[in-house]
Amino acid sequence: MGEASSNIRTVDIIRYVTPLREGGSLPAIVEGDDDFLYVLKFRGAGQGIKALIAELIGGELARHLGLRIPEIVFATVDPAFGRTEPDEEIQDLLKSSAGLNLALHYLQGSITFDPATNKVDALTASQIVWLDSFLMNVDRTVRNTNLLMWHKELWLIDHGASLYFHHSWSNWEEQSSRPFVQIKDHVLLKWADKLSEVNDSFRSRLTDEVIRNVVSLVPSEWLTSEDLPNAEENRKVYEHFLLNRLNHSHIFLKQASDAREVLI
Repeated sequence: MGEASSNIRTVDIIRYVTPLREGGSLPAIVEGDDDFLYVLKFRGAGQGIKALIAELIGGELARHLGLRIPEIVFATVDPAFGRTEPDEEIQDLLKSSAGLNLALHYLQGSITFDPATNKVDALTASQIVWLDSFLMNVDRTVRNTNLLMWHKELWLIDHGASLYFHHSWSNWEEQSSRPFVQIKDHVLLKWADKLSEVNDSFRSRLTDEVIRNVVSLVPSEWLTSEDLPNAEENRKVYEHFLLNRLNHSHIFLKQASDAREVLI
């Protein structure tokens, strides 16, 4: 349990193409040994492996709920990969990210969602607002939408700022039942007028088995640290957090609905 399932492929990174300077953690476009381009999220950057865990869990839950997510893959970086990189900052990042990382299929030709020019239907907006309230994703705002338009369809990217309870494990149970006040800044909130309908639908689709299966995708090596050495105990915390949060969905649903009333 806990290793990559057949649903998540593993690729070896063979070429560093270019950094994506928009993010503070310096994700990069890279080429895999399967000849596809990916956006690589580095284990040695920013919030490190915890951001990769949030990316994997958040992305795969969104995919299960029918939202558009680029394919997520595990991506291995060779320790020698950064030796020829002239940029010292990037070289250090590559060296510190040797081993298993996470990447998303690069949607070539996509453009950033702009709420001033792009529109989204009420159901899709409500689904994304509900998901981000559930995951406590603080990073889907007008300043940084983490939404892409690709072939005239809306795609979700970057869930690394979700599940921020895992940056302070001591009160995870309390955090699981809290309202998500940051939802007031969500870029799609004004269109999300079907939140109750989505809540009923998504609660029925996110069964215990679904949540356990998604959490089981997290590699055991990502779930160990000096402070939290037991991978399987830590995995159970993620499961219980998500299940408890789902059981308290009425709390974050009300927060989102109230925030929308103020906004409109």
